[in-house]
Amino acid sequence: FALGVIGSNKAIGKYITTMIFLYFACLLPSIAFGSLNDENTRGAIDVQKTIIGQCIGGLLYALFSGQPLVVLLTTAPLALYIHVIQGICDDYNLDFSAFYAWIGLWNSFFLVIYSLFNFSLLMKLFKRSVEEIIALFISITFVADAIKGIIKVFKKYYHHGRTGDSYLEKARANVLPSLGINTTFLMNSSVSRSTALENQTGIHDVHCGRETAVLSLMLMLGTLWLGHTLYQFKKSPYLHARVREILSDCALPISVLTFSVVGSYIFKEIEMSKFNYHTSKRLFVLAPVQSLSIGSVMSAMGLGFLLSMLFFIEQNIVASLTNAPENRLVKGTAYHWDLLLVALINTGLSVFGLPWIHAAFPHSPMHVRALAYVEERVESGHIYETIVSVKETRLTSLVANFLVGLSLLLLPFPLQWIPKPVLYGLFLYIALTSIDGNQLFERVALLLKEQTAYPPTHYIRRVPQRKIHYFTGLQALQLFILCGFGMSSFPYMKMIFPLIMIGMIPIR
Repeated sequence: FALGVIGSNKAIGKYITTMIFLYFACLLPSIAFGSLNDENTRGAIDVQKTIIGQCIGGLLYALFSGQPLVVLLTTAPLALYIHVIQGICDDYNLDFSAFYAWIGLWNSFFLVIYSLFNFSLLMKLFKRSVEEIIALFISITFVADAIKGIIKVFKKYYHHGRTGDSYLEKARANVLPSLGINTTFLMNSSVSRSTALENQTGIHDVHCGRETAVLSLMLMLGTLWLGHTLYQFKKSPYLHARVREILSDCALPISVLTFSVVGSYIFKEIEMSKFNYHTSKRLFVLAPVQSLSIGSVMSAMGLGFLLSMLFFIEQNIVASLTNAPENRLVKGTAYHWDLLLVALINTGLSVFGLPWIHAAFPHSPMHVRALAYVEERVESGHIYETIVSVKETRLTSLVANFLVGLSLLLLPFPLQWIPKPVLYGLFLYIALTSIDGNQLFERVALLLKEQTAYPPTHYIRRVPQRKIHYFTGLQALQLFILCGFGMSSFPYMKMIFPLIMIGMIPIR
């Protein structure tokens, strides 16, 4: 708690910028995935519950975890899993909240077993190859969610085009007879229907078509462009070094706020899709776990085991990436204790119907990066960024999650001013910034480069190029298989993709 706050080596300015970054990095995905869960569960899990779960879980983890630089969030794989659970409940006429709670309780039970028997030691079998594949898979899921969202917008607005005619037809059929206006005369009149309606009833033509879709696309790409430009601004020669660092650390909130104002204020005449807000809903309701039969509880155990595999892999891999040697962290790790703490946190979240959370990628490595002091080094004409030291503190995560909880006071206004396309742009920004340092992505990029432009990395110097490309091709094949299961249109295939992750160990 005291590191960087008292003493000679203070870092209060870096803490403030990191808190701002982490606040938005936790709040905006909570809104995005809360909105997605709201649609998938028909309001059983909504934005308010997601924000509350994030606040409670994040505060507990920041206070008691062994590695507080790890950031807990609800993620895209968990949203997929919740969607599958809702489908099972619909198919077999089960109470969603009770079935969801039992799956979460079984998941926590298995996680407690894993932590007590030190199963995290098995993660040494997960080599860097598997970590790179899973990290790139998570980035691809963010891109896929953004593309799916913007496709929905185009299907709703762009392809339907202008709906004024259908609206006028309804007005002519319903409003005019009640006013005693002869509709047959209007049909045969040389005056157009729309003009007659405007003059006699005050009903004007309604535009809710292509401009909404085009603006949504511009907001999504604009959020990505501004965020990534500011993120890379620290490499530019403009302004003072400290100013460049602040702009880079605050790239996410600046881009989101900027294009939220553009979408909701500058173009306020254009209708934009916003997330739902339920005003009269109780947020803390115990799930009726006693309402399920023994058979349903046993079925929940199987689903809870598969979910525990996902938690186990994600939690430990993200913690491993956070504790990577190149980050130069000096404080110890606590894989088993942190896994136990995640199990206990999700026990409470399950019984109250709040969304599950686990270690999030790339937010956790980005949290480390925001607290790091970085210097640039030039080697063989290529510029490399090297982390010199990191301020390892609990304060940034603690304050950020506390502010996330206070954000409930900002619902529905002004948080509903954030259009959904801006959240899609946020997903693209996270995906793009997370591939920094991913060797799999760098080796795929080698296929598009001239050999004289290859960077002087150690493996290019020591390993024949043919073997590098063979190894990259094998990783790409595994990534394709993982995406095929994780993004399948068949719900039950999505549930077994944690087992596909484990199956990559013997391949490596």
